[in-house]
Amino acid sequence: MTLDVHTLDQVLLVGAGVLLLAILAVRLSVGFGLPSLLIYLLMGVVLGEAGFGLRFDDAELAHALGFAALILILAEGGLTTPWPEVRPVMRLGVSLATIGVGVSVLVMAVFSHYVLGLSWQLSVLLGAITSPTDAAAVFSVLRRVPLPRKLTGALEAESGLNDAPTVVLVTLVSAGGGHSLLGYAGEIVWELGVGVLGGLAIGFGGAWLMRRSALPSSGLYPLAVLSFTVLAYAGSAALHGSGFAAVYVAALVLGNAELPHRAATRSFSEGVAWLAQIGLFVMLGLLVSPGRIDLDIVLTALVAGLGLTFLARPVSVAVSSLVQPMRLPELAFISWAGLRGAVPIVLATIPLAEAIDGAERLFDIVFVIVVIYTLLTAPSLPLVAKLLKVTRRSEPRDLEVEAAPLDRVAADLLQVTISPRSMLHGVEVGELRLPAGASVALIVRDGRTLVPERRTVLRHGDDVLVVTPRKDRLATEQRLRAVSVGGRLAQWLGKEAPS
Repeated sequence: MTLDVHTLDQVLLVGAGVLLLAILAVRLSVGFGLPSLLIYLLMGVVLGEAGFGLRFDDAELAHALGFAALILILAEGGLTTPWPEVRPVMRLGVSLATIGVGVSVLVMAVFSHYVLGLSWQLSVLLGAITSPTDAAAVFSVLRRVPLPRKLTGALEAESGLNDAPTVVLVTLVSAGGGHSLLGYAGEIVWELGVGVLGGLAIGFGGAWLMRRSALPSSGLYPLAVLSFTVLAYAGSAALHGSGFAAVYVAALVLGNAELPHRAATRSFSEGVAWLAQIGLFVMLGLLVSPGRIDLDIVLTALVAGLGLTFLARPVSVAVSSLVQPMRLPELAFISWAGLRGAVPIVLATIPLAEAIDGAERLFDIVFVIVVIYTLLTAPSLPLVAKLLKVTRRSEPRDLEVEAAPLDRVAADLLQVTISPRSMLHGVEVGELRLPAGASVALIVRDGRTLVPERRTVLRHGDDVLVVTPRKDRLATEQRLRAVSVGGRLAQWLGKEAPS
């Protein structure tokens, strides 16, 4: 197809329409607690050969575009993940992304060969493709469930890092290089090591450079930060390292560094990641041929999904937890919350591009697994968390806090909304006992502004603006949440904010 002006107009018309529908669909997916990927996949299927007849069957192009989208999604995940939340459980996250993946691949390979009757090559590929959790699905769903930081941190770290070893393994097995088990392990360790070191080097180097650069426009800072994450991927890949590990590590370093316009950078990265997700999932939906998905594919996918969900995933989580033990209910939730999404479908394009025997059937099985088990797992997470009693029991759902940066004075402006359930009602400003340097700057009540004094009493419905030094922001938020739960006597009653 020749791309002339007329064709460009048509592409832009269809593309803009699909993009707007996809953005509006986010609200629907949030309401049902589902990752939006399912709606986007469905949109791709509807636009494809079974619907409007748009044909797309270039597996190599899908493979390349899928990797490009994953780079942007992982970059957003790293940039928006608070290091203080993942640091205490990083050992478990790394273990899940390495040891856990290895155990899951082994269990699924044996299960697929002896139960599903697949060849050893397809069995190993199915295990490697379905073992990694999906960063986009995890970030979008789990951040709406009131969980302790150690659970969300472990799951986010796992989803950010486990793409790397599985990409290496799927690529090597698809290429049929004849490596021994030790050879595969050595290749994975090398690529992970190079990727992590490359990500750290680009991350810290980029942060050092950004702090010393005075760019003429604030809009250039988000572009520069995102460019550093892409550079980390490309640079590590050029050295035969894992680009996915590099991009996540670099983004994690940059996202937690004291850089100018951090809020704008995170907002920009979120927008770019949404665009990447929409394009990726619609493209993968186009790649699916519904005519190929028969009853045998569906039944095989159901059995494989059962083996993955109730055998491979629990065993891999149990083995991974040896490096950082947790309570059994917490491990059970981590096992259930292993959300799959675009990553397995993108990985399934690798053997498809290599034209391996049975690759089309493997792709269809993976697609059905992702759709069915995401529909079952994602909406059930709040209920499962409640049944396992792993939610934040004292999570103050009655206090809303939003933040905006004050970059020139290294401070943050917090907007606190006091809901009808909050025990901040009736508390005097002086009784908040905020950290030194933090202060209540303004109260908006019934549409009118009020400059508070120490004896000013807070009321339900107030919007309170609090200025806090950036280094004390977490302590300030924790104190506000503690008073919201326990009132003015929170400190003496032990009603501190949940961790």
